[in-house]
Amino acid sequence: MLSGAWVTFETAALSMILGTLIALALTVMREAQQPVLRGIGNAWVSIARNTPSLFQIYILYFGLGSLGLHVSSWFALLAGITFNNAGYLAENFRGGLKAVPTTQMRAARSLGMSAFQAYRMIIVPQLLRVVFYPLSNQMVWAVLMTSLGVIVGLNNDLTGVTQDYNVKTFRTFEYFALAAVLYYLIAKLIVAVARLMAWRLFRY
Repeated sequence: MLSGAWVTFETAALSMILGTLIALALTVMREAQQPVLRGIGNAWVSIARNTPSLFQIYILYFGLGSLGLHVSSWFALLAGITFNNAGYLAENFRGGLKAVPTTQMRAARSLGMSAFQAYRMIIVPQLLRVVFYPLSNQMVWAVLMTSLGVIVGLNNDLTGVTQDYNVKTFRTFEYFALAAVLYYLIAKLIVAVARLMAWRLFRY
């Protein structure tokens, strides 16, 4: 089951990395002057936040499969969680961006920085301070969402391995209770590491 727990953590971590990068892009798109970019960004966030994660994974696995585009169970799960993470994180980033004074951008541009340089060197560091804890909460949520992989046949993550043991031994309570403990420990570890990182990064 520990190997399954590691697959669960890897999947969640990768979905967070990809989701964060996409969320940053969506945040910029939603603040863009071009209506098309704003529309795409707003549509992504709206769909991700207002449809069940289960449906998103189903569409990626069974929906694309019905169109002849077959993807693996793991890829469907990863893409579904990434899509969901990006939507929620983009909304968090937008709120964090509103908390950064607009004068910061104007000051950076007046010093000769490009818009990209201003975002990378001035805006994003301040933004991360605001959204750091929501990021850690979303990581915990991503770990828990990996359990949905079992519905599309994933059998090497924590829930999938637990289900296999359950089918072979019929010891449902013992194995799922142990899996619940492992999920709990992973979540608590993420929170503890996040607090340590926040203390190291944002002491001043």
